[in-house]
Amino acid sequence: MSIDSGWYYVKDGKSVGPMSRDDLIRQLPAAGGPEALIYGPGLSDWVKARHVAVVAEYLGGAPGMKPPPIGRPAGRMADEIDYEIFGDDMQFVEITLDPGEVVVAEAGAMMYMTRGIQMQTVFGDPSKNQGLFGKLFEAGKRMITGESLFLTTFGAVGSQREKVAFASPYPGKIVPMDVSHLGGEVLCQKEAFLCAARGVQIDIAFQKRLGAGLFGGEGFILQRVRGDGLAFVHAGGTIIRRELGSGEQLRLDTGCLVAFQPSVDYDIQLAGGIKTSLFGGEGLFLATLTGPGNVWLQSLPFSRLAGRIVGAYGRRKDEGSLLGGIGLGSILGTDE
Repeated sequence: MSIDSGWYYVKDGKSVGPMSRDDLIRQLPAAGGPEALIYGPGLSDWVKARHVAVVAEYLGGAPGMKPPPIGRPAGRMADEIDYEIFGDDMQFVEITLDPGEVVVAEAGAMMYMTRGIQMQTVFGDPSKNQGLFGKLFEAGKRMITGESLFLTTFGAVGSQREKVAFASPYPGKIVPMDVSHLGGEVLCQKEAFLCAARGVQIDIAFQKRLGAGLFGGEGFILQRVRGDGLAFVHAGGTIIRRELGSGEQLRLDTGCLVAFQPSVDYDIQLAGGIKTSLFGGEGLFLATLTGPGNVWLQSLPFSRLAGRIVGAYGRRKDEGSLLGGIGLGSILGTDE
């Protein structure tokens, strides 16, 4: 069927049509304009008119003005994406993209995608218009945070909604964060970022305090996620979100911090006396978080999980001995 015939639109909850594309374009302003639901050649479901390229190009504003990019509502930088998280301990997130929308993900995170998704590997931040040196600078910052030099974009290039899924790399949870509802910025542990809507920027942040940088568990470098769209981070075990009031303080294991808002003051302090620090099994330092703001905590840091696996593997050769694998590390409680 030609794209110039067989079109329908919804008005007052009822389907109107079929009609030609020209008739559709003439009647859409009274039916909601770019937000009107339409159906026609090449579409498998009702879609907003602004998402259909062969219609949206005729729905611009005043003469000479270009319509906003498909998938990005006026006044918003990031694409509006739909999602669903599946699984319990080994989760993945399935993202549904309208035509023209794009999601950005870490290299190697993709699990599956439908036919109409176009995948591209990009150098630097795709949400910024940068020259070669800008892209090199962004890639260098990503390498500092432990991430790949490259990001991968997944865009819906057809005329219908498409799906793409991303999986977490180890047991834990995937947390959706609408950055626009969190003051436009969130600080995360290194390697926490999984994917985000196009328009959300992934950058680095430096610890302001020497002590927190040296002993805070996350080092001097954190990931900064900012923008006005959805971003997804992953961490180990169960994740909880705590909202701290002004001056409210929370102390935790330095590896259990996943993310926090910039308004939260992050520092470290000694876990206790010498005996407690050496033999308490919690390390020498604790992280202290002082509100106001939101914080996200994980019950199973990957370093703790890896330490348990390495410790168990190392003890296997001693399991038949009289000592039964007892060593200095197990006595001190430091072989986590």
